Amino acid sequence: MRNAALCTEDEIRQLVYAFYDRVRSDAILAPVFNAHIAPDEWPAHLNKMVDFWSSLLLGTARFSGTPMTRHAALPDISPEHFQHWIALFDATAATLDNQAMAERARMMARRIARSLWLGYQTSNFPDRLAADLALPA
Repeated sequence: MRNAALCTEDEIRQLVYAFYDRVRSDAILAPVFNAHIAPDEWPAHLNKMVDFWSSLLLGTARFSGTPMTRHAALPDISPEHFQHWIALFDATAATLDNQAMAERARMMARRIARSLWLGYQTSNFPDRLAADLALPA
């Protein structure tokens, strides 16, 4: 039985692992991720993502890092990559038993995608006006 908290660490781990299972087998996103995360680095990456989402959803403050810098350095990223990332995230969240957590995570994922896309544009195209990311509601 869940306490008054939004979710448990196990539920966050379930979300993260299920989502990245989809990413790693996705025709659009797998090449991007696999070009930057070696097979033996995935366990550490997944643990870092669990810490990230735990910090966001439970306020654990376990995550430290600079996601913007790493994402801004990726070559040839388009709005479609972020839109597809959101679609996979939504599909994963829809399978979870804890839909209160899933809804909060979906909202946060949209903020993250928009922020990373704006930062990507600012870093890679400083002479252009950054465009917002069109995402489903």
